[in-house]
Amino acid sequence: MIKLDWTILIQMVNFIILIWALNYVAYRPIRGILAKRKEKVDGLESGIDRFESDAMEKAAAIEAGIKEAREKGLKMKESMAGEARQEEQQMLEKINQQARQDLEEIRSRVARETDEVRQSLQSQIEFFANEISKKMIGRTA
Repeated sequence: MIKLDWTILIQMVNFIILIWALNYVAYRPIRGILAKRKEKVDGLESGIDRFESDAMEKAAAIEAGIKEAREKGLKMKESMAGEARQEEQQMLEKINQQARQDLEEIRSRVARETDEVRQSLQSQIEFFANEISKKMIGRTA
């Protein structure tokens, strides 16, 4: 049977001292290390969250920049296409005008040459008519 005497009291004091010593030597430093680790993990998690949000913001900014650049490029393309159409119209108008002038010159030259040929033939018609009539009648003058 268990006897309750003064040794139990010593054991209780010994247990309290052991708990205090373990708390001072082992538990408190381990809890301190765990608290520091928790702070470090929390800091890393907040840093990760911050970097993720920064990355998302930068990705959104890049997307917006790309979208803006595309829109700007399309506007420039449309503007350049419009300018090219205008320039093409101007060039076609110049070419048409030049063709009209060339055609008018050719017409006037043909008309002038036709008149010259007509005049030269007109002066020779009378001579040829006399020659033909002489040959038809059979006399020589």
